[in-house]
This record gives sequence, structure tokens and C-alpha cells, in this order.
Amino acid sequence: MKKITLEDALKKIKKLEEENAKLKEELEYYKNRKIGGRKKHDEQWMQGYNDFVVLYEGGKTIMEIVETGLCSRRTAYRYKSYYDELNKSKEDKKIKEVLEENDSPESRKTSDKTE
Repeated sequence: MKKITLEDALKKIKKLEEENAKLKEELEYYKNRKIGGRKKHDEQWMQGYNDFVVLYEGGKTIMEIVETGLCSRRTAYRYKSYYDELNKSKEDKKIKEVLEENDSPESRKTSDKTE
């Protein structure tokens, strides 16, 4: 078994500290890197979506919106899908509210009086 002197141990510690610093830098790089792919619902996306909604609710078809150069056909269909999803959830909430109103004790009392 080889004996390690104090000087050798200090050199080894210095090397390990340098390696540790490099690994910490690499770790920070991976933590902060941009992940590829399409970004969802950032400010630019929402601006394009809001422009799409104005035209779509104004009565334009998807192809007419694409022809204006606002967005590509694929993006227009993404916007429409998101638009339909939002409207569906709004309709579901309205239906739920109406059903809850109809099931409330007050509505039962009024319906009992009419019978």
C-alpha cells in the first residue's frame, strides 16, 4: 500500500475541486438551456391567436385567414382547435350552472307551486 503525503493529498484535492467546478458549470448549462420544440402560449402566440379570433368571429373562414398571411394553415387549425376547446369549456360551465339552478331547492319550490 502506497503512502500518500500531505502534498499529494492537497494536489488531489485541488484537482477534484477543479473537476467539481467544471461539473457545476455543466449542470447550470443543462438547467438553463432552452428546450427545443414549439413554445406554447407565450405572448407572441397569444397575440397571433387573438388576431385569429377577431377574424374568425368576424365570419372569415380558415382559408381566408391563411390567405391574409396572418399565419400558416397548420397554425390556423391549431388556433381553431384551441378556440373550440375554450368555447366548449365555456358552454359546459353554462350548462352546469343551468342544471345547478334547476336542481336548487328554490326552483323545486316554484315548480311544486305550479303543479
